[in-house]
Amino acid sequence: MTRAAVVVDDISLKFRMYQERNNSLKTALMRGRRSIHEDFWALNGVSFEVPEGSTFGLVGRNGAGKSTLLKCLAKIYFPDSGSIKVRGRMASMLELGSGFHPELSGRENIFLNASILGLSRKEVAKRFDEIVEFSGVQKFIDQPVKTYSSGMYVRLGFSVAINVNPDILVVDEILAVGDAAFRKKSMQKFVDLKNSGRTVIMVSHSAANIREMCDSVAWIDQGRVVRIGDAASVMDEYEAAVDQAP
Repeated sequence: MTRAAVVVDDISLKFRMYQERNNSLKTALMRGRRSIHEDFWALNGVSFEVPEGSTFGLVGRNGAGKSTLLKCLAKIYFPDSGSIKVRGRMASMLELGSGFHPELSGRENIFLNASILGLSRKEVAKRFDEIVEFSGVQKFIDQPVKTYSSGMYVRLGFSVAINVNPDILVVDEILAVGDAAFRKKSMQKFVDLKNSGRTVIMVSHSAANIREMCDSVAWIDQGRVVRIGDAASVMDEYEAAVDQAP
């Protein structure tokens, strides 16, 4: 029996949407009332399991709660209720290069970012050449990343994250980065991860990528799970719903 690498059990997360905010005590005293807000449930009773070694996709419209769910898995957000259990080391590729310091060089940022993802300095040194080669920024590796183009910046962030070799990889729309050659190389890296038995949880608006790479898919709408099943059947239903939407 295949064990679950990730178990998401009835999680919910709300945000406050302020219609009138008191930015100071003086403002609150002058108005004579607290800030006015309403609760927005970004996630509402979401549950699913991801088997070890499988690729699990999340689909839905913009604002459905997919990226918020990934941030809960990555422990950037903490749900108001429910629980998330993870078996193994997790790495996330949500906002590539978000851990980079603009004044530091590409070399220094590789060590910094990889340490945030859980690698020791010795492990980073062992994989350094592979990370740089994959990113394609060899000539500029000792220049401050603030001088990089946006494409170079995200390619380096992607290369660090993808070469950490985690047990579980959480991915949010990163297959759109870089040029065609880099995207092709990135897709092959995902295939290698899948073949090596890694668990991948991904969000993508590319139906072709989801169909090709995922074993199962969860369709999310307005913070709730609409359906979970094999990739082909869920995508057929989801795309039919999108075509019928006004």
